[in-house]
This record gives sequence, structure tokens and C-alpha cells, in this order.
Amino acid sequence: MEDSRDGLVWHVHGRRTIYDNKWIKLDLVDVEPPDGNRFEHHVVRLHHVAVALLVNEQDEVLTLWRYRFAVNQWGYEIIGGLVEEGENPAVTAAREAEEETGWRPVGEPEHIATFQPLPGMVDAPVNAYIWRQAEKVGEPTDAEEAARIEWIPIGRMLDLIRRGEVLGSGAIVPLLFYLASRNAGPSGVR
Repeated sequence: MEDSRDGLVWHVHGRRTIYDNKWIKLDLVDVEPPDGNRFEHHVVRLHHVAVALLVNEQDEVLTLWRYRFAVNQWGYEIIGGLVEEGENPAVTAAREAEEETGWRPVGEPEHIATFQPLPGMVDAPVNAYIWRQAEKVGEPTDAEEAARIEWIPIGRMLDLIRRGEVLGSGAIVPLLFYLASRNAGPSGVR
């Protein structure tokens, strides 16, 4: 039996980098879709990111309220950051939680998902993890990360997402996953 995807594969004939710095890389990729019409396509490559969804015993989520100049918007995010060379993404998520909030995740995380937010033109892998315990170990070490650090009841998050007050897929995907799977039984995250 033939795999129905076989005729839908795009072929990459080459690529060249047209911009590269420590934050972003822009490639021009020579591609050929299944119809045979070959062309060059831009691909933005961003660093690998890991995010931490911290949920406490009261079913509250640890959030950062911050301003993002690129979209000129204030909103809630969960904790996350760039995965350093050779670093395990779960270690990144835990490290960022402590640095950005002063809360240290306790125990082993559960991997929620690895996803690409905009796979048509952007290569930006995100690993998402959940911890159900955290301990306050101090103050944030990076004062620029958030205007406010806040534990928000998970029941409010869907409305905040709907109103556009939760910024970015790195926060929205883990929150929606957690909300959808809270009562999912043995295969869910609870």
C-alpha cells in the first residue's frame, strides 16, 4: 500500500543564509513542491525554547505580566527561555522559572509537548513541561522579565486567552493542553 504522503513531499535543493546573528537566522531555501514549480522560500530560524507551566495545589498557574514591544502589547506569559548549547530543555525550563520568578520547580517535570508555532515559514521548536510543585527560593534575578509575577486560577486562563491577554503560543499551547487534559483520566496530565 502506497503512503498517501509520498506524492506530497517538497524537495529542498539547497539553502543559503541571508542574515544570521545570535538571535535570528534567515535562510533562502530552494524548494520544489509536488507540482514541480521550483522557487526560493524564506525560512526564519529561531533558537530552541523551553517553557515551564507551574501549577500549585490551589490549581493556580504561575504567570508573568509583561510588555512585548514587537507586538506593542501587555499580556500574560508562562516562564520560558532559550535552550543553551548541550542543555536539556527540561533543565532550561526549570532554570528559567527560578531566574524569572524566584520560584524553583520541585520534582521531575512532565513533558507536555514539543511543537513548532509557525511551521510554514518559521523553525522555532518549543518544549513545554509541567511541574505541580514549586518553592519560593528568592527574588527574580532578571528584573526585566516581568512587571508582575502572579499565580492565576487555571479557571480564569481560558477567558484570558479568549480576550487576547495571554501572549504567544509558548504559553497558550501548554495552558490549553492542561485545561483539556485535567479530567482526561489516566492518560491525561492529572
